[in-house]
Amino acid sequence: MIKTAGYCLVAACLVGMPAAAQAAWKAVEQVETYAIAGTSGAALYASIGERGPIIAGATRTIAHTNFKLTWQRKYERQGNACTLVSATPKLIITYTLPKPAERLPASVQASWDTFIAGVRTHEAVHGETIKDMVKGIEAATIGLSVPDDPGCRKIRVEMTKRLSGLSLAQRQKGRDFDRVEMGEGGNIQQLVLRLVNGG
Repeated sequence: MIKTAGYCLVAACLVGMPAAAQAAWKAVEQVETYAIAGTSGAALYASIGERGPIIAGATRTIAHTNFKLTWQRKYERQGNACTLVSATPKLIITYTLPKPAERLPASVQASWDTFIAGVRTHEAVHGETIKDMVKGIEAATIGLSVPDDPGCRKIRVEMTKRLSGLSLAQRQKGRDFDRVEMGEGGNIQQLVLRLVNGG
């Protein structure tokens, strides 16, 4: 997730939905844009600083990746135990990116195209870590069985514990990636410098 300061990942709650048969799934990936002003690289970047999405109450970002994750889960009582026999995720990943509001001069357009392609690539990595987290949740929960749980309540508590660790690991992976990408001489810093100085 690209940012001007701080780190943010907005994660929807992991919500159990009515049971459904286990099935293959594919994430829905969509792009939302916000308008920025200017016809030079420096002006465009300044506008990003003024108009970028506000995260964590005050921090403006260049771009960010958000997701909503819900589940269709099927629990079965097996004797006195409860087992999660299937779980199908519905994952929607939204990438928020800047978009110039005006037509750009050819040289600036070329610089912008390089910049935004790099931003998209960066955000796509965050999207992949989210998909990996969902696969990890499947592996950690499908087939889980909790004894002495005929009402299928204890199993939900156990699942919450497992999901918490996976969510924290995904966020840490994102922070570690950002630290490298946006550090001194990192890829994002280089993209910004090329945009500002090249257009």
